[in-house]
Amino acid sequence: MTFEETNKNRRSIRDFKNTPVSDEIINQVLKEALEAPSSSNTQPFKVVVAKGDILKKIGEDLTFKYNTGQKLRKLNIFSKIYTAHKYKLNVNNVYKTIQGKYPEIFQERRVKTGFGLYKVLGIKREDKKARAASLARNFTFFDAPVGIWIFVDPKMGYTSLVDAGLFMQNLMLSATSKGLGTCAQGALNLWREPVDKHFNVPKGYELVCGLSFGYPSDHIVNSYRPEKIGLEELLVSKRK
Repeated sequence: MTFEETNKNRRSIRDFKNTPVSDEIINQVLKEALEAPSSSNTQPFKVVVAKGDILKKIGEDLTFKYNTGQKLRKLNIFSKIYTAHKYKLNVNNVYKTIQGKYPEIFQERRVKTGFGLYKVLGIKREDKKARAASLARNFTFFDAPVGIWIFVDPKMGYTSLVDAGLFMQNLMLSATSKGLGTCAQGALNLWREPVDKHFNVPKGYELVCGLSFGYPSDHIVNSYRPEKIGLEELLVSKRK
């Protein structure tokens, strides 16, 4: 594919085939991702790649935390505190910065995208049970055979987040060019403890984002492509 074709074909995949992805292909994608620029070539990130039984166990732990968190809404304040502590439900540090509603126009775009996705899935706005089940799919990686987590060294400040974003975009475009699909998921940034159980993440590194990775299925959800803003909204006007 040309770059234009690769760029337009990349989208968030929310249903995957169970076809395994070889270590050779995963490593090739990661090597191509490493060609991304970073601030003074610092490359302040570490990557976790999980497959097979380990991925399944991480998914089970994340799903348990999600389901337990949903039940907290019905408990009194003291039960909420006790349950959150017992099951380690306090969210990851980086995730705390994006909780709640987004500011103004960004919240509008967020809601519009969510409604568009639910429309494709045939989920009505008032169907809270179906919406919760759809969200829970994040924690089983939409049946993808590979899960990837990106960690950065926070001592590099905001540049580490910029660098991680550049790395992730390279990763996603590389995967697309090889017939694979990805879904960058803020939901996989909620809790890092299930990942830490199985991987020796260097001390001090913060979890930024997770991705599901594999071969896209033919499910209709993968046809969804949210609307992008136009250049007239993107570009800043000159002073008069």
